[in-house]
Amino acid sequence: MFIFDISNPLTLILMLAATVLLIFLAQEIKKSYIAAITLFAYLILLIIHVAQMATLAEEFRYMTTTLSRCVAIDFIFILISFLSYLWVDDIEAKANGKKTIDNSLDWFWKKV
Repeated sequence: MFIFDISNPLTLILMLAATVLLIFLAQEIKKSYIAAITLFAYLILLIIHVAQMATLAEEFRYMTTTLSRCVAIDFIFILISFLSYLWVDDIEAKANGKKTIDNSLDWFWKKV
């Protein structure tokens, strides 16, 4: 059974670097859909890991701990991607002179 093991330190560092670079690109060109791409990618990865865990055959039960770590890491990356999407969306709205739908995180962005 093939598992995209993101708990591997090298894979984790590469994914973190790619995420940071995409967020930086989104921030520089002020387009929030680039940050949303990372969010959707990690959501799809989470769905894949949960589906693999749910349909795990009996002979592959030793992979449960690896899949559990992958799901936990997926949640962390989803949180990072979601907050970065909100941040870049706020930057894009200010650059275009638009008002965002919900300004409930203004207190957070002022402290960052």
